[in-house]
Amino acid sequence: MRARDLLTAFPTVTLDTAVIEAARLLADQDLPGLIVVDERGLPSSILPGTQVLRLAVPGYCQDDPALARVADEAHADALLTSVTGRTVREALLAQPRELPVTDPQATALELAALMARTHSPLVAVVEGGRLLGAVTLQALMDGLLGQ
Repeated sequence: MRARDLLTAFPTVTLDTAVIEAARLLADQDLPGLIVVDERGLPSSILPGTQVLRLAVPGYCQDDPALARVADEAHADALLTSVTGRTVREALLAQPRELPVTDPQATALELAALMARTHSPLVAVVEGGRLLGAVTLQALMDGLLGQ
């Protein structure tokens, strides 16, 4: 099984895309993350959904989870309103990790190793200077389990 066998078309965003728009895309399509592309349309980063949450969750709640429990439900339900006006650029880690990008010939083991090493729920697949799509963790697991 190769990346080309697990490949799916995948939506992209740019560094200047509004975080709330990225969050809607994640939610509407049940995606684990998004591919962030540069001006040439090539992957420059992967934005996991957890990074969108990291931007939305107040730092004091991340530092001390007990404080999250004291927030009222209305405040918790409005969590993503705090990202209004912010961009994908702000949601990305300051220190970028290895970019999870491969070619269509990558094996399932290569994909799994890349996902594990980069802590990414998806791998962008590029060939000939063109983004073909992505392999998601779900597609990889389904393929490995024969589903």
